[in-house]
Amino acid sequence: MPLVRINLAQTASPEVVQAISNVVYDAMIDVVKVPEHDKFQIITRHAPDELIYPAEGYLGVTYTPGIVFIQVTWNTGRTIEMKKAFYRAVADGIHAKTGIRKEDVWINLVEVNREDWSFGNGDMHYAPK
Repeated sequence: MPLVRINLAQTASPEVVQAISNVVYDAMIDVVKVPEHDKFQIITRHAPDELIYPAEGYLGVTYTPGIVFIQVTWNTGRTIEMKKAFYRAVADGIHAKTGIRKEDVWINLVEVNREDWSFGNGDMHYAPK
């Protein structure tokens, strides 16, 4: 755990994709204490008509075609403070490493139970004891 899905414009260079991937992974390790080597990510590039967002903005945030959607599925139990710190670390890190506007870093967290994971072989790796 976790599983990270990153969706961004098809024009994103391999270097930008790698930087975003690394920033998210580093924030998971440093901020929310995910185990090292627990890096499972699905990165998808999209045509301009496949990334939909409100052109007029939402909640005071405006977006550009450079928007990056990041969805992280992880175990339930992290504090609000940890989540806030994670959001900030990801947005700040992506901006610093790629120049992507912080406003264009859109993040969603999905929380699941520990037993909701199988890492292969059809095993429930976090089975209740």
